[in-house]
Amino acid sequence: MSEIKFFSGETVPLEMHKVTIVQKLELPPVEKRFKFMQEAGNNTFLLNNRDVFMDMLTDSGVNAMSDRQQAAMLMADDSYAGSETFTRLKDTLEEIFGTPYFLPAHQGRACENIICQTFVTEGSIVPMNYHFTTTKAHIELNGGSIEEIIIDEGTKVTSEYPFKGNMDIDKLKNIIKENGKDKIAFVRMEAGTNLIGGQPFSLQNLKDVRKVCDENNLILVLDASLLTDNLYFIKEREECCKSKSIREITLEMASLCDIVYFSARKLGFARGGGISTSNQDLYMKMRELVTLYEGFLTYGGMSVREMEALAVGLEESMDEHIISQGPQFISYMVNELAKAGVPVVTPAGGLGCHIDAMQFVSHIPQNQYPAGALAAALYIASGVRGMERGTMSEQRRSDGTEPMSNMELLRLAMPRRVFTLSQVKYAIDRIIWLHENRHLIEGLRFIEEPKSLRFFFGRLEPVSNWQEKLVAKFREDFPDSL
Repeated sequence: MSEIKFFSGETVPLEMHKVTIVQKLELPPVEKRFKFMQEAGNNTFLLNNRDVFMDMLTDSGVNAMSDRQQAAMLMADDSYAGSETFTRLKDTLEEIFGTPYFLPAHQGRACENIICQTFVTEGSIVPMNYHFTTTKAHIELNGGSIEEIIIDEGTKVTSEYPFKGNMDIDKLKNIIKENGKDKIAFVRMEAGTNLIGGQPFSLQNLKDVRKVCDENNLILVLDASLLTDNLYFIKEREECCKSKSIREITLEMASLCDIVYFSARKLGFARGGGISTSNQDLYMKMRELVTLYEGFLTYGGMSVREMEALAVGLEESMDEHIISQGPQFISYMVNELAKAGVPVVTPAGGLGCHIDAMQFVSHIPQNQYPAGALAAALYIASGVRGMERGTMSEQRRSDGTEPMSNMELLRLAMPRRVFTLSQVKYAIDRIIWLHENRHLIEGLRFIEEPKSLRFFFGRLEPVSNWQEKLVAKFREDFPDSL
């Protein structure tokens, strides 16, 4: 993937691949989109994919495989134990991460379950640059708690700071000093902080975290699910890394961490997940839980076809032209929206384009879920499915009170090697139209609220008939359009 400057002067991302397999899409008319949104309880997770035109809900498990990955799946060795497929995947991970020990799992949250059951105890603390929903849930299920110690710049929506995912080293030292190192289960760094706009951390910051961990004999865990985006930004933005290859940066990052885990639904354009380490003692502590929860040690809940695709996909993740596609498409979308006055998270991060719902619909109070309301409005206006990343993604405290998220984002994920530039331009156009008519959007309220991970399953209703008004305005402005 690379950017190219047209004769007109416009610079656009250029797809460095050709499409060989296609999947038909549907764009239902706006009246049907309104009906489908009602049936889904105003929760984009509950929409049927057949009713979605552009699925920007997530990049998890929906990245396009290459021809080499498809071919590799035919080589799979379907042995229960001692599979050659496992050996190929293990060897690939050792080459890329430098880690001789590998535990397979069916996906990233399964890795979190194993790590948290092994190291988190009642009353323990996990400092991290920022939480992810399932990570936090697993830590709390095992009696621990999290401490988010991202730098102050990290939660500023608009910024020019290149590494908003950095951990605050002074805060890390203070947590250890105040609680004692024995209370720290492990320190976690998330490569490409998901919930604050896919913002990266720097290699230098990881080195600084490693130093503190060494001084206190603490385990450093890296969530590498969004590693490729973070690698791209390190090479592009960190002066000392501009002359290094992606492979060199990857090896250096992994060498600084005791445990590297990932979801292959993100990393490697495949399915599954895994835990890699160079520490035999840590490996042995986690090993039995893989056979208990996932499967035998040479498949861990993954099919061998997935494992073959992952081995090739990980190799492809070391290709600069391949891993630049996501960040460059996202940057294009962010820049075009910003030019039109749409509030977005800057600088452009990885994973997707993140719209600042707090500003987009500033008239909606947080307890009416502005990011969730914006997600529903965008689907009605365009058929584009995004994901709420705000207060809806939190959960109520034990006393029934509701924590307000420090950011209200509508995430529009950019699956790798999936969308064309014309589709991205369509999404941009409809978002700009929605921004011009943002006064029509009002809030949502829960009518069915699960106690845990409510953003996955909960159902909501509009606080008024604002969606009918939105449909009427759309039909007025686009009388002949779907």
